[in-house]
Amino acid sequence: MDANNVLDSKQYIVVKIGNEQYGIDIKYVDNIVRMQRITRVPKAQPYFKGVINLRGEIIPVMSIRLKFGLQEDVLTNATRIIIIKLEPQSAVGIIVDEVKEVVTLEDNAIEKVTSSAVEDKNGYLSGIGKQKDGLISLLNIAGVIIEKELN
Repeated sequence: MDANNVLDSKQYIVVKIGNEQYGIDIKYVDNIVRMQRITRVPKAQPYFKGVINLRGEIIPVMSIRLKFGLQEDVLTNATRIIIIKLEPQSAVGIIVDEVKEVVTLEDNAIEKVTSSAVEDKNGYLSGIGKQKDGLISLLNIAGVIIEKELN
């Protein structure tokens, strides 16, 4: 593989949320942990489940299902918390139904999303990845995690 090829592809962790597959840019994924006890925090947003203690670090955990307006999470043996770090000092956990695989997508296998297609998702998607098994909705993870004030 030559150096020119590496520049135009990205790796994504493919996760399942409900019946859909989503891709999360691997550069933001710090860790993947099994479901554990989440300590509730009063007066938080409904999709904000609480906090976990991961090796001494207190990490807020949110439900992508609730953020997307889907049904409450159904916890199974496959449920995972993906620890996302947008900046080195701030971590957030997101609950996913299942972690499937890591895929490498070339730039030409990623369709940008038109704004009208994602208005209901508030810019949560950065694109659609085309793969032999079908389509993967690529999450704009910053858009999912960072709370926008809706005025």
